Amino acid sequence: MSSNDARISQVECRFGVRFPEDYRHFLPTDGIMARFVPPADDYLMINAVAELIEVNEAGDFQERFPGSVVIDGDGSREMLTYDFRQEPPYLLLLDVSAQDWSSAIHQAPLFSALLEQFPETGWKWDDSEPSPS
Repeated sequence: MSSNDARISQVECRFGVRFPEDYRHFLPTDGIMARFVPPADDYLMINAVAELIEVNEAGDFQERFPGSVVIDGDGSREMLTYDFRQEPPYLLLLDVSAQDWSSAIHQAPLFSALLEQFPETGWKWDDSEPSPS
């Protein structure tokens, strides 16, 4: 097992989840992202796997959002979050000051779908998409 695989397993064990395969594949290959994405010109950040435990524990996300794992966000107040309350987990956007899931905005059903659509759509700022069931 590589050190990166061990880190992924450590994060999954810590939060009691298994990341979807497309995200698991991203972590050892690209693993991190922080850039403006044209033509949408929105900022997208994805944390390195080594930062995931610290990021999630710093904001008390587990208490406010049971079943969540924050993987990063827009570089400001919005956190890109896996919602492991359902299978497969969806990617949602949550403001750092949100108190519960009611303010979550659906972004994509898969990490690969988010990366594919993001250059054209950027962040979705309203919940006009159907909620995940």
